[in-house]
Amino acid sequence: MQTTRADRPATARQTLAPVLLSFAAVSAALLWYAATSRAEVYAVTGNSYPGTVTAVAEPLGFFVASLLGALSIGGLAFVVITARPDTSGVIDERSFLVHVLLERTAALWAVTATAMIVIQAASDAGVPMRQVLAGPFLLDAVLASEMARAWIAVAIAAAVVAITVRLSVRWTAHAVLLIPALIGVVAVPVNGNAAQGPDHDYATSAAIVFAAALAVLAGLWLVSALTRPDEAALRRVVVVRTALGAVVLGYGAALLGVLLGPAGPTGSAYGRAGTAAALLLTLMWALDVVVVSRRGPSGLSRVAGVFGAAGALAVMALVAVMATQPAARFLTHDFTTWDIFLGYELPQPPGVGTLLTVWRFDTFLGAGALVLAALYTLGYVRLRRRGDAWPVGRLIAWLAGCLVLLFVSSSGVKAYGSAMFSVHMAEHMTLNMFVPVLLVLGGPVTLALRALPAHRPDQPPGPREWLLWLVHSKFTSFLAHPITAFVLFVGSLYAVYFTPLFDALARYHWGHEFMSLHFLLVGYLFFWGIIGIDPGPRKLPFLGRLGLLFAVMPFHAFFGIATMTMTEIIGGQFYRSVDLPWLASLADDQNLGGAIAWGSSEVPVVLVVVALVAQWARQDRRTATRSDRHADSSYADDELEAYNAMLRELARQRQ
Repeated sequence: MQTTRADRPATARQTLAPVLLSFAAVSAALLWYAATSRAEVYAVTGNSYPGTVTAVAEPLGFFVASLLGALSIGGLAFVVITARPDTSGVIDERSFLVHVLLERTAALWAVTATAMIVIQAASDAGVPMRQVLAGPFLLDAVLASEMARAWIAVAIAAAVVAITVRLSVRWTAHAVLLIPALIGVVAVPVNGNAAQGPDHDYATSAAIVFAAALAVLAGLWLVSALTRPDEAALRRVVVVRTALGAVVLGYGAALLGVLLGPAGPTGSAYGRAGTAAALLLTLMWALDVVVVSRRGPSGLSRVAGVFGAAGALAVMALVAVMATQPAARFLTHDFTTWDIFLGYELPQPPGVGTLLTVWRFDTFLGAGALVLAALYTLGYVRLRRRGDAWPVGRLIAWLAGCLVLLFVSSSGVKAYGSAMFSVHMAEHMTLNMFVPVLLVLGGPVTLALRALPAHRPDQPPGPREWLLWLVHSKFTSFLAHPITAFVLFVGSLYAVYFTPLFDALARYHWGHEFMSLHFLLVGYLFFWGIIGIDPGPRKLPFLGRLGLLFAVMPFHAFFGIATMTMTEIIGGQFYRSVDLPWLASLADDQNLGGAIAWGSSEVPVVLVVVALVAQWARQDRRTATRSDRHADSSYADDELEAYNAMLRELARQRQ
């Protein structure tokens, strides 16, 4: 039932007042903490005290900026989940109310993140903000602070969201904007405590998932309380919140396990804040579980919504407290060079044994591989139970791709790939040219479209419709266009390794994760257009696809040769800092990496050519069969049609 204009002010007053009161209370508590405890934080770390204003502004600004980021990404997710777009893709009236809220929060997010650049730079430099702003050292202070540079990324991502939502009210635009919004909410956490010290590879991977899931979860709680959706939309949101709550609790526990240290959950201010946040999140998740288990309208969902919104505000404040002080583990641990640059030790050189046995499970890409394998298997089982056929070869290809992705992201290949250029290049080529081929041959979109149910007319569109819109959107059509995919596939190779970009990314674990994800997605886009089974943008003829495939080979060959012959060490500053004692020569290792890049591209190309030729032959057989069937069945009809045409022509001439 549609909400009338007369009903909206009353509804807004009923929900806005408790949320504002909760925000005021949480902000006051955070202000009190910052005013009374921040000097101790600077003293423990040995940093200069930047003054009360700067010291207090850092956690308050972090809280407000993170909250606005959560509201922005939560608003986007809310529209994507609950909108009922019309035939042109424009969102409905109820979703537009969230859209209007999103316009304001995204703009404020960009402004607050911009302010945090200065605040963070001043705090890390140990000087008051006015001194940084008044003097000529603002740029130097920003460049010297990793967290300040992270806030620049947040400000850019927020600006993209703020500008785009002003220009479009289509469902597809909101779905695509989830990408920059995710970058915005993850940029700061992956450069904070999670990126420091021992086991920071575990912590960074976990922080990516945790920060993204927490932001969406908190945003959905707040948007639900502020907009009061109908029962159908609210139930969808609650189901998503329940799933996200489980993810947040699991990854949050993993993060605390890495960062707390021997002090435990209550032995430090950091631990106590994390424990309080965990308890609140557990209670919020339990409320959602209770609401999901009930059928039909329930007043409990409304009460839980207000409590959950207040809890979300408190959790975001506690996270701000934790993020603006060193993790407890760092205060009791002496950092080594390997702790700083790798997060783990590599006392032995790589070999078959170490590459197979040295496992450091990647909670981002490795967990993603397991999830993708599980979802595909569920879809396959659903089709078989329904009596529908699905080629076993596609299942094998997809599971093989997921298995290789798991191995490359979590085994010794990833562990040594973060420290050696040669192993990194083997990892890169596998993720860019081998795994995507297997995944594309699995036809995941076709499987999902057949396995997912279509939405009923009285319900908002579901996952099947979302997938169709994304596959056929202009955004996807642009990225998957053969020319675009070719440029991304080839150009990114040179842009990453032959510019200072690799030096910047190799220093951080999130940089390695970004490169892995980027090369995986770019490879998938390219091979989707070559041997893709799934529906999507218009593909080239088979000869064009074959030509596009062979056009890639000279570029990879030239890259390999250039890497082998150049005198400058790619990522030299990072590799020299790691200083592996058993690696005799960085130049020899780079030469080996170039040889791997040159030679390893041939095997995937052969696999693709075989698949492409098989698809070509299969299509020719189907075309021939259809032609033969038409000829056999319509021969007499063709003669009759010719006779009738002659009669029509004679009749016309007589007139």
